[in-house]
Amino acid sequence: MSRYPRRAGRLALRAGSLAAALGLWQLLTTLDVNLWLRFAQFPTVTDVARTFADRLSGPDYWTDLTDSLTRIVSGFLLAAVLGVATGVLVARSRLAEDLLGPVIEVVRPVPAIAMVPVAILLFPSNEQGIVFITFTAAFFPVLVSTRHAVRALTPVWEEAVRTMGGGRWRILRSVVLPGALPGIFGGLSVGIGVSWICVISAEMISGQYGVGYRTWQDYTIVNYPGVFVGMVTIGLLGWLTSTSVELVGRRLTRWLPRTSYVPGARPRPARARAATTATVSAEAEEARDEHLV
Repeated sequence: MSRYPRRAGRLALRAGSLAAALGLWQLLTTLDVNLWLRFAQFPTVTDVARTFADRLSGPDYWTDLTDSLTRIVSGFLLAAVLGVATGVLVARSRLAEDLLGPVIEVVRPVPAIAMVPVAILLFPSNEQGIVFITFTAAFFPVLVSTRHAVRALTPVWEEAVRTMGGGRWRILRSVVLPGALPGIFGGLSVGIGVSWICVISAEMISGQYGVGYRTWQDYTIVNYPGVFVGMVTIGLLGWLTSTSVELVGRRLTRWLPRTSYVPGARPRPARARAATTATVSAEAEEARDEHLV
């Protein structure tokens, strides 16, 4: 039996880890530690908490929060739809790969934040430009993950559907999309994180409202507790959105077999593994015999 703590114990361990990190931060800043790293100018945890409470009671914080979430959701959903569609198309069609592949591979290495001048020139408003940058940041991780996931599918599944009279759309609906879902959601998880990085950077450069804009404004007026409030807000928003994507992915792929691996658990002895394998083999052989009968 595993000695690793159960769910309640793991939650307590995580809370303790976070509390220890905050305690260390408070200690280093209170004592004005200046060794190689300079903590004298850092705000303390209590300063950040006090500023956070003040922001929560004002309307600007919630306006910034709403604007940033609107931008990230708009750009990410657009990237999810177009990224999955383009990835499937490129993976399934040689013509699409020849037409779109070179353009994709040339544009993909360009950082999304480097698209800020392009967005300023291309779109009539900053809001549309920030959504475009968010879309660009998430589009390529989703596209690449979808393309690899579709190409990794075994041809036997498609041949089975064709044998049963299924057409191209039936194969897409019954084989390609369900089989590629784990890879697709892997790309979506990466994409949502990159989107937050780029939307905050875009708000700092050309935004008028948003968490990134407010964080940069606090930095320009040397309000360091406000800067840390922005950083904490960004971290919480990124965690909530990425967790939401993972939960949706688990829900849609609940038919997949789940691993029984537990961190810290001792591996089963070779005899136990051999006995389990023998039992499974015997059951499979018995089922096959019954099917033949």
